[in-house]
Amino acid sequence: MSQLKENDDYNFNFNQKQNIVEAIIFSSSEPISFKALEKIIPDNVLLLEIINSLEKKYISSGINLFKINNTFAFRTSFEVAEFLNIEKITPKPLSRAASETLAIIAYHQPITRSEIENIRGVSLSKGTLDLLFELTWIKPGHRRLTPGRPLTWITSNSFLDHFGLKSISELPGIDDLKNSGLLEKDNILFNDADYEE
Repeated sequence: MSQLKENDDYNFNFNQKQNIVEAIIFSSSEPISFKALEKIIPDNVLLLEIINSLEKKYISSGINLFKINNTFAFRTSFEVAEFLNIEKITPKPLSRAASETLAIIAYHQPITRSEIENIRGVSLSKGTLDLLFELTWIKPGHRRLTPGRPLTWITSNSFLDHFGLKSISELPGIDDLKNSGLLEKDNILFNDADYEE
């Protein structure tokens, strides 16, 4: 009976460690080295066993575990690669105006265009809101019940997803920003050339 328990413990540990290695390789944007995996699983024999097991697990799948110069990555299998047309969108960095506007919307939502301009101290070009809207990081909110019925702006679920937030309440507070050094006067996040509307 104790032998059976030991086998169950071994299988559980092996499966758990295999799941960890699998998740690390999956989540890495670059092929991950054997040395990096050794930091997680120091036992070389066990690590090789896990990698062999993962190779077998994915051999007939739409993705395969590839060994690339002693690094490992999941890649589309050759059998299905011809059926895929992957378009990669290279994100363009936000301008200073767009970053400031996004931060203001995130922290003060729902907020109107004129309120954003009052906080920033400069007028807002239409292109700034258009860019954030195209990125699907902001969306129109309700209209204010004030003269002119101005439209408000709020952040979207895409904004939360992109920045790894579960809800808007997870945005860092003023103390978090101070502790990270982002509010220091001499901290320059943007070049002056970026500060164009």
